[in-house]
Order: sequence, then structure tokens, then C-alpha cells
Amino acid sequence: MSFEKLGVIKQLLSAIKDLGYEKPTTIQTRAIPLVLAKSDIFATAQTGTGKTAAFGLPMLQRLRNVPVGKGRAVRGLIISPTRELSIQIYEDLQNYAKNMSLNIAVLVGGKDLETQQKIIKEGVDIVIATPGRIMEHMEKGLNLSNVEIFVLDEADRMLDMGFMKEIRKIHPILPKRHQTLLFSATYSDKVRKLSKLILTKPAFIETSKKNSTVDTINQVAYLVDAEKKAALLAYIIGSRNFRQVLVFTRTKASADELVVELKKDGLKCGIIHGDKTQANRLKTLNDFKEGKTKVLVATDIASRGLDIEELPFVINYELPSIPEDYVHRVGRTGRAGRDGMAISLIDIYEKYDIRDIERLIGMKIPQETVEGFEPDPTIRRRDQDEIKLKSEHKKAEVKRVRKAYVKPDKNKKDATYKKPVTTKKRKTTKRD
Repeated sequence: MSFEKLGVIKQLLSAIKDLGYEKPTTIQTRAIPLVLAKSDIFATAQTGTGKTAAFGLPMLQRLRNVPVGKGRAVRGLIISPTRELSIQIYEDLQNYAKNMSLNIAVLVGGKDLETQQKIIKEGVDIVIATPGRIMEHMEKGLNLSNVEIFVLDEADRMLDMGFMKEIRKIHPILPKRHQTLLFSATYSDKVRKLSKLILTKPAFIETSKKNSTVDTINQVAYLVDAEKKAALLAYIIGSRNFRQVLVFTRTKASADELVVELKKDGLKCGIIHGDKTQANRLKTLNDFKEGKTKVLVATDIASRGLDIEELPFVINYELPSIPEDYVHRVGRTGRAGRDGMAISLIDIYEKYDIRDIERLIGMKIPQETVEGFEPDPTIRRRDQDEIKLKSEHKKAEVKRVRKAYVKPDKNKKDATYKKPVTTKKRKTTKRD
């Protein structure tokens, strides 16, 4: 199957040929004809399988002609959970549409609101935005009454981030007759409920079993003590001569501390997390893409939206708190059919946490050790669950009444009074 046989027009064929697209992926093969046929779509596909082109190419094709006499109005709306992903989608659509006269704008936080409003007033055909920023523009009078195609990308992530209210406010404002495309990397009950709310007789596309990782990604976990993780990470990058590696931490504090340690080992590092400004994050990402830095340390804010060509390695310095985020992290490598490697460094606590990830993706991740960094076998796991378990087995010190107190009737001679019996023994005397 070729893009031409899918019905893609010449202007787009020429652009994607320049980008090196040869054959459509499975999600593209199944989604493009349905989008061109104006069907609502509920699609789940693994990260790195080409979802952006699956909705972007047919969207551009359908909206390529500006209505005569009406001027430019927002006819395509794409909502994504993060700034990085929104900017990535914008860049991809700009590349696809280089032979067209469509105006595309990206509306994200960290940029001046008034400047964005001026761009909209000049005329925009397609808007890509984060939920919070599109709501701000709607409050300022953004007109969405001409939207023909509405896309929710990474819907599962948006729901995890608490954007359900924004979605419920945006959808009713759109015209009754519009096409909605819901794309998600993972499948969950929340996503399914959302699909019932916003989709009309959708075509369902599932290109792989839910919450699975791409087959081209080689996955391995190295057992190591927590205090040796930074040293092991530097050793792996240096000894194996990794030219470009994306490293994930669970928290911003961990990311900051790790970068300090890696720089001590002479590694050129960049860092991306929520405390960094948008301009700083973009510069850091560009430096990493251009090879100016070898290591990019990031929190899960970067697990989606980073599209780095031929990224060979992803390392989980710490496992994510949500198992589904593991799928998105490792999905930064092994994209578009290329080989990739995902390494996880797990300590005595994460050794058990990884089981949740294995159940989610439906496969066993091999666990190995690196010579010189073997975990100390004398270290025992002590955590809140263990403490709680022990406390539940302790004898309750609270008094438990076996028989309720009944106030005696003074008028009855045979009235008796029995004191409540407790589980706690009291001292006795001979007189008792």
C-alpha cells in the first residue's frame, strides 16, 4: 500500500517524500481513508507509529481550500496535553503543508497571549493548542463556530492531567456537524467514557494490543542500589559510547541532582522539567537534537511530544509512578520501525514496582546486573506498606466491649449489673 493509493493528493505526496516517508504505517493506512470519508474515529496505537500523520495529512487535504468570500476562520482544532507535543505537531503539519497556502498556529502557555491573538485575527485555518491556553483564548472571544475537524491527541494523557473539564467545555461550543478524531497511545476506561461523550458512530482502530510497546524496542532492567544509580548511568553512557540518550526521572528534584552528578563525570547534559521556562526547554531540546548535548534528562513532561529522529536509547533512571507512562517513555525510541533500546535502573523498591509495568505491557522485562554495580544482598526493603502490614498484626490496645452496658432497674431486687468485659487484662487481687 502507498500513500497515493490511500487518496493523498500530490501537494502532500511531494512534501512527505522530501521527509523520507516511503510507505504508510498501519495506523496511517487505516485512519487516512476514514478521515477523508468524514468519519469519527477512536484510534489507539503505540507511541512512535505515526499518529500525527494519520490525522494530519487527511486534515490538511480536507481543509486545503479556503472558502471564497468568507475569509479565514478556524476550521481545524487540535488539542494536545503538553506544550512540547503541541509544538511538535505544529512543526510536523508545517512540513506536510509546505506546498499549500494554509495558515497554521500553535497556542501554548509560556507565550504572550496578545501576540497569539493578533496571529488569530490575521486569519488561521488550523489551531494546535493545549487545553488551558485554548480556554484562555475562548474567554477572549476566539470563534470556534466554523470548526470542521476536531482532534484530541494523547487523550489518555489529558485525562491523567485532569483536563476533562476543559474538554467538556470545548466540545459543546463546536458546531453540531463536525468530525471528531480521538487518538490515544494507551487504552483505559476513562478514554472509553470520553469517546462515548464526544464521538458519533465512530470507527474503532486498534493497531496493536492495548498498552503494548513497539516490538523494535529492546528492553532490559539493571538491578542496582539507589546510591549507585548515578555512577552506573554514567558508566553505561561512557563505556558503551552512547552518542544520544534520553534519561527519565520521576521528580524535578531528582532530575536536578542527576544532572549535577553527570556533569561531574564530564557528560554534556541538558534538562527539561516543569520549572524551566518554555524558551529554555525549547533551546535545550534543540541543542539535544543537534548533538550539542549528549544526555537529555527529563521528567514525564517530556515522555510525550518529543520526536527525535533516530533516538537510539532511553534510560529510566527511576520508574514512573504511573505504569502507563513507561509505555510513553520508551516510545521515544524505536520510532517509525527503527531499532531502539530502553534501559531501566531499578533498586530494591522498584524491583517489585516493575511487575505492574510487566502486567501492563504483557511481557517480562529481563533483569540483569552490571559487573561492579551489583546490589548489596544484605539490604532489606523497608517501606510504608511493610510497616502498615506489621501494625495490622499487632494486638489492638483499644478496649472492645463484648456486652453492652445495661442500666439496672433499682425497683427490681434481682437486678444485676455486669461490667463490660475488655480484651485488656487488669491486675487482680485475692479479694477479687
